[in-house]
Amino acid sequence: MFKVGIITASDKGYAGEREDKSAETIKEILLRNNYKLSYYKVLPDDREMLSKEMIKLCDDLKLDLVLTTGGTGFSPRDWTPEATLDIIHRQVPGISEAMRAYSIAITPKGMLSRGVSGIRNNTLIINLPGSPKACKENLEYIIPTLKHGLEILKGKTANCAEPIHNL
Repeated sequence: MFKVGIITASDKGYAGEREDKSAETIKEILLRNNYKLSYYKVLPDDREMLSKEMIKLCDDLKLDLVLTTGGTGFSPRDWTPEATLDIIHRQVPGISEAMRAYSIAITPKGMLSRGVSGIRNNTLIINLPGSPKACKENLEYIIPTLKHGLEILKGKTANCAEPIHNL
């Protein structure tokens, strides 16, 4: 069972002015797919605070997966992708590209998501949209494949990629 942390980036959520419905959606999907929620926190849309919290979840708590929700749009306060890029060691663009492609098939507004995905040490970090509907659609789309990626990251399965040989 993979250990997961959720970070919600929301000034209004942090101030107690808005209910965090996206995190509730994430929790339900994780439970249905046998992931263990190990951590949850709402933070303001602050790049440094988000980065520090992600580092804590990766380095100190050694979670397998960190899912962020919110802060991926065009608002001047949307800093989640930049906070993620500040701390990851390797990008995993295919996850975010797949989510955007899936979202665009539902609504052209899907192209406005700036979410990124990456790896810090042995933790996968994925930025999900802040909208509960978009969050649900994206996570349900990628979750069947995440297990395999996490198993490879954790060394629990053989990597299917063959080495490339020079001719």
